[in-house]
Amino acid sequence: MEPGGREHFDLRALLAAVAESPPVAAVDVLSVELAKRLGARDVQFLIADFSGDAVVRLTHSGFGLGFRSYGEDAAETVLLEGTAYEWTIRSQRPQMVPDPAGSRVLAPVTDRGDVIGVLELVVPEVPDRETLNYITAAAHAFGYVVIANRRFTDLFEWGQRSGPYSLAAEIQRRLLPPSLTCEAGQFTLSGALVPAGRVGGDSFDYSLDRDTLHVSLTDAMGHEVDAAILSTLVGASLRNSRRVGASMLDQATLANKAVLDHARPDQLVTGQLLRFDLVVGTAHMVNAGHPKPVRISNGQVEHVPLASDLPFGTFPGTQYSAQQLPLRPGDRILLLTDGLIDHVGDDLPDLLTSTRGMHPRETVRELTRAAERQVGGDLHDDATALCIDWYG
Repeated sequence: MEPGGREHFDLRALLAAVAESPPVAAVDVLSVELAKRLGARDVQFLIADFSGDAVVRLTHSGFGLGFRSYGEDAAETVLLEGTAYEWTIRSQRPQMVPDPAGSRVLAPVTDRGDVIGVLELVVPEVPDRETLNYITAAAHAFGYVVIANRRFTDLFEWGQRSGPYSLAAEIQRRLLPPSLTCEAGQFTLSGALVPAGRVGGDSFDYSLDRDTLHVSLTDAMGHEVDAAILSTLVGASLRNSRRVGASMLDQATLANKAVLDHARPDQLVTGQLLRFDLVVGTAHMVNAGHPKPVRISNGQVEHVPLASDLPFGTFPGTQYSAQQLPLRPGDRILLLTDGLIDHVGDDLPDLLTSTRGMHPRETVRELTRAAERQVGGDLHDDATALCIDWYG
């Protein structure tokens, strides 16, 4: 493809062009450089909305009807349902759409399975395989640029929010891991959390070591800022003890102590801690008063019959047990909060069966959407789902 020859397909040169740009301008500079190399026009990055139901076109070239503003920047929310953007995100494959000026290409912007957005551009002619591969690789480069630069600016975070957050929701958002999906050789993990109108204290977290996957899901009692602060207390305790190498049982013991030492006597937190040994291929769980995990094995849906210990904050000196979680290659493990279970109700088994072939990212979104549909979007408790596909 003209212009410029194949030397223009050097991704290192493309990334080098943005190395010295300000964080807020990095995506714009990358777009300009990509346009030069491909002779493309209308190069745009659409970031994934936190709702999972839309992408947001970020621009500062003009404000139109339906755009919202942030200083000199503007954002247009584009609903996914039934669009080419939806197909690109769900399939995680590039596609070409006819355009009067040539060919419009949509490529997924992703990192380890975590959907960041969509790269959209118009090239003068239908791209050949090499050009399409380059565009796909450039889309991944956009992902790296966003991840590297969103630490320094609120622009990307603002773009991903279709509406204002309450203070409680802001606190809750800060508790979640930076990426809600993680793909690795032995597993794929993804989580989704839809807060209630009055935030209910749900949270989840994960961390990947060289040979261990750590996972936690917690549900703090109460609503709004009260629940968000309690959730912060437990989440910070678990992260702090995990980061100094504490065992899973010690993490649970310290979380229990943190609630007893710093929360009110009537405040409790249920939770589940999981530790996957990626070398041996085993998993163990601490279940602190939380609904039993669900396992899908050989197409069969079952609640794993693990014993339940007391919630965090119940009594000083509570003893927690690390129980082995039966696990075989091909199994799917789901952790659900009572808010999702209560909202979905009797439809849960059918939902788990119908989504078992989906990517975990799509599964958790479908589960939380089902909870919202049941109550017309008016959730009375947070709905949270965490899905882990185990390959062994």
